[in-house]
Amino acid sequence: MTNDKPVKFLIGCAVWAYKGWVGELYPSGTRTAEFLSLYSRRFTTVEGNTTFYAIPNQETVTRWATETPPGFEFCLKLPRDITHQGLLQPYIPAALQFLENMRPLGKRLGPIFAQLPPSYAPILIEDLAIFLEAWPRTVAPLALEVRHPDWFKEPHASNLTALLEKLNVGRVLLDSRPIYTGDDDPQLNSERRKPKLPVQFSVTAPFTLIRFISHPNLSVNQPFMEEWVTQIQQWLQAGVQIYFFVHCPIEERSPSTARHFQNLLEQNGVAVPSLPWNNLDHTPNQLSLWDL
Repeated sequence: MTNDKPVKFLIGCAVWAYKGWVGELYPSGTRTAEFLSLYSRRFTTVEGNTTFYAIPNQETVTRWATETPPGFEFCLKLPRDITHQGLLQPYIPAALQFLENMRPLGKRLGPIFAQLPPSYAPILIEDLAIFLEAWPRTVAPLALEVRHPDWFKEPHASNLTALLEKLNVGRVLLDSRPIYTGDDDPQLNSERRKPKLPVQFSVTAPFTLIRFISHPNLSVNQPFMEEWVTQIQQWLQAGVQIYFFVHCPIEERSPSTARHFQNLLEQNGVAVPSLPWNNLDHTPNQLSLWDL
């Protein structure tokens, strides 16, 4: 399978409906109903964690499409009722129905991703293969995030890579290193529920999703961001399409951190599209939010 889209880099956060961004990402006085429209004119993609917890109706999905500009993409997470119930094979019909429900997004539908729980171990690789083979990848690309530590050990790591490459399924690259670095800040406890797993700097499809779990202190993120700048430059030159998502335990800081990473890419000469947010005439001073 070849990538029929132009090579590009998209960047965003995990959500768009966060009231704490009013006054920073969104103008003061912004109403909740305006969040998506404004978000999609500042960033180019969103992780869309909302679908992990509840499946939106057709009216909502259609509204998402009409409120966002061309070129913006939703990378939606498969519902936990599909991915977190044990075996995947029994939930193939539900997964296909979910994809059908997202079809109104049209070209705004980016890769769907399946996040498997830490309990889903390599012993279940045959079940995983059946599930992945059933996914209609020509309708929407699929990416996979695994969390059982044995997936990162041999021979399971190589077996998984071979399966993903065979089926052109992308690998979700979770980087939680920043939140396990530095002081034992109680504000990080919630995000430290995310697994402390090795980062795999490898791609298995013409695209990849990177989930960067950032530290509230921007300077702690810097060495990891610099590593990603080098890696992303190599992948873009090789024709890989990249979706980069910034999380933060203090969600107020996610947009600023994402913007900082975009600027870091540009400062290092990486050929990425300009960030729409940077093209707006009036934006507040971001430095006030950074705990340097």
